[in-house]
Amino acid sequence: MALSFLFLLLTFFLPSLIASSPAPKHPDLVVQEFNRKLNASRRKLGFLSCNTGNPIDDCWRCDSNWEKNRQKLADCAIGFGKNAVGGRDGKIYVVTESGGDDPVNPKPGTLRHAVIQDEPLWIIFARDMVIQLKEELIMNSFKTIDGRGASVHIANGPCITIQGVTNIIIHGVHIHDCKQGGNAMVRDSPRHYGWRTVSDGDGVSIFGGSHVWVDHCSLSNCQDGLIDAIHGSTAITISNNYMTHHDKVMLLGHSDSYTQDKGMQVTIAFNHFGEGLVQRMPRCRHGYFHVVNNDYTHWEMYAIGGSAEPTINSQGNRFLAPNDRFSKEVTKHEDAPESQWKSWNWRSEGDLMLNGAYFTPSGAGASSSYAKASSLGARPSSLVSSITAGAGSLNCRKGSHC
Repeated sequence: MALSFLFLLLTFFLPSLIASSPAPKHPDLVVQEFNRKLNASRRKLGFLSCNTGNPIDDCWRCDSNWEKNRQKLADCAIGFGKNAVGGRDGKIYVVTESGGDDPVNPKPGTLRHAVIQDEPLWIIFARDMVIQLKEELIMNSFKTIDGRGASVHIANGPCITIQGVTNIIIHGVHIHDCKQGGNAMVRDSPRHYGWRTVSDGDGVSIFGGSHVWVDHCSLSNCQDGLIDAIHGSTAITISNNYMTHHDKVMLLGHSDSYTQDKGMQVTIAFNHFGEGLVQRMPRCRHGYFHVVNNDYTHWEMYAIGGSAEPTINSQGNRFLAPNDRFSKEVTKHEDAPESQWKSWNWRSEGDLMLNGAYFTPSGAGASSSYAKASSLGARPSSLVSSITAGAGSLNCRKGSHC
């Protein structure tokens, strides 16, 4: 019985431990980390009873008292953005005002007032609300926007900008119908405000940001991208999101000539790419991208594309191709002849291809390159349906499981 229990725990924990960092760990370190997590799990008697195969959700969703320890969520991150602590080490800030957005002198109790503060803050919401911003919401470092326990929409105006800052978590909000803003004064800290030019109209714009985690959000119908990361951004995880009704979904990398993006590392895991999507799930440049255990149920042009020699590691995803016989290919090698892209390291490993979907691999498959594009252990593609069943903003209510 004891051996069976140990085998079960090894099966559950070991894959994520072996590939939990960009580079392989020394075996001794793997064993030490395994023993630490094993001992921790024994102190939580109900841990395995809630196992869904989604390591983020299994870390916190089983606890009916989650609202009493909200900051535990920060310890549940995975992938390249796993060290994003957000406002874990700061106070709880309760947003009480949904309207009256003032980009220069934000009123206490508003979301804008919360995100520009210098100290770490874990930001929650007093009730359901729709927040229509007048200008882009420029975040300061060490902030978490946590929408659990309320239905929170950031919509119908400029949306979220993460520029030149670090340690940001955005969780459990609806982000949709985002529009351009700019040519206006906007405050980015208690001491400074400045002139902003026109913003792109992204749902979440990451510009020179690092240690960023976007989890369990529902995103749709924005003017530009749903989530874009450019200008040297890195250490990013995009997980458990539900994305719908949009053309250019996700851009990762500023331009083919912007070589500072060569160090970009992004994990895209457990997301549901749903109805009404066209392309860029994601579209990559230069860096290292781990696309793992996502459910692709709709695209019109292609799912995953790139240029400028990115490394793309696609593992354990489910790809359901559209009925259009000219759009069955998952991949698109952008802006380059085959003589060039055939050397780019793109691989499909354990992906499930449905309705004629096919992935065009390339490159020699250098192990050192794929090590930089590996961030967690992939689950079998047969489990994608259950892993992504809760994608998007959750209907969490206090005193009950999420």
